[in-house]
Amino acid sequence: MFVNCPTNFLALNLFDFILRIKGFPIQKAKNRLKEIHTIAEEDYGLYVKKQRQDIVAFHKKNTAFYKEFISDKPHISWNEIPVMHKRDLQQPLKNRLSEGFTEKSVYTNKTSGSSGHPFVFAKDKWCHALTWAIIENRFSWHGLNISRSYQARFYGIPLDPFGYVKERLKDRLSRRYRFPIFDLSEKKLESFFQKFTKTKFDYLDGYTSSLVLFAKYLRKKNIILKEVCSSLTVCMVTSEMLFETDKKLMEKQFGVPIVNEYGASELDVIAFTNTKGEFVVNSETLFVEILDENNHPVSHGTSGRIVITSLYNKAHPFIRYDIGDSGVLDEKSTFKKPLLKTLIGRTNDIAILPSGKVVPGLTFYYVTKSIIEESGNVKEFVITQTQKDTFEIEYVSEKPLTEKEKKEIEKALATYLETNLITILKRVPFLNRLNRGKLKQFTSKIHD
Repeated sequence: MFVNCPTNFLALNLFDFILRIKGFPIQKAKNRLKEIHTIAEEDYGLYVKKQRQDIVAFHKKNTAFYKEFISDKPHISWNEIPVMHKRDLQQPLKNRLSEGFTEKSVYTNKTSGSSGHPFVFAKDKWCHALTWAIIENRFSWHGLNISRSYQARFYGIPLDPFGYVKERLKDRLSRRYRFPIFDLSEKKLESFFQKFTKTKFDYLDGYTSSLVLFAKYLRKKNIILKEVCSSLTVCMVTSEMLFETDKKLMEKQFGVPIVNEYGASELDVIAFTNTKGEFVVNSETLFVEILDENNHPVSHGTSGRIVITSLYNKAHPFIRYDIGDSGVLDEKSTFKKPLLKTLIGRTNDIAILPSGKVVPGLTFYYVTKSIIEESGNVKEFVITQTQKDTFEIEYVSEKPLTEKEKKEIEKALATYLETNLITILKRVPFLNRLNRGKLKQFTSKIHD
């Protein structure tokens, strides 16, 4: 069909095209985003307040789950609206969807469970299109185009044949090459480096800890990555804490600026580094608050819990949703341009296995998928590496895991990590928390 018009085909934004054929109105979302950007600073507070008022009114009218959650109080002020926690959402998705939406008519996915509270979530197609419009906009800040810029992707990948092939195909269509992070031994990192010597990548993107390990390997070998891959322009890190020392290490060894992305799959991009080095909070589709332990807003410059409202998701309510992280908004923040001064989020250890394989903590994202149930049985869990071959999983659930489920967990560990690992499963009434009241999902007690 495109044989006689190759120029038009090459000019086509393939990513947008795929979104459109899947029913996501991406062009409409881009136009809406442009409209939002034209709102004057002095009027932006009114825009945010109207959007959050409208989304609350919608869910109070159309979402039985939210009506029950909020107790349907009349004339409630914003600060009196109950804060929603992840444990509140651990029930079948069909119970939480708004009237007029079905599981087949929305975008659905599962959270990683990094907080110990995994659940299935939904976005309506308009909301999800806005999410991608935001992502494309943020990439454009750094001269990148999702459809054309070639990505070096440091992520995990499903290891079952169908899932593996599917992800590789998606990578090919999405202009990215995936470096699987389940093995970060020196031998594997050397093979990663060799790929950069032969490929014109435009940017790196991936889990912070994996890219830090790659940077440490380059430092050991006295290599600046941009000197062997001159096409590189930027490195984007996500999903884990970015410490200043690690940022400086990566800037030096990669030879490009480091961009920090903070997001949540169930919400949107939450904050993104601009070209001035500012960590800009998404004020277009989200309303981000910092609350104290009594759910009261704190002043800018004061640390507290990050609580977020999705301003456009009508399929599923995320209203005053406690994401499980803490942070500080900069004193210079405004309604239109809030800045995240400090992010105090969850961190991930590194696991060293008997074979010598080095595995980032987020590898357990793929393992915990196997214990996520639509029924919401497993409420919380933590994983501790007590010996090189031994992993202890403590979990809170309504009923004990079955022998079949236990075998599936063991199988997942063997698939994603290596064989002959010992798994100890302990069902407990509650999990011990850190001083801030948060769970650390993965901890390694091996210091090698």
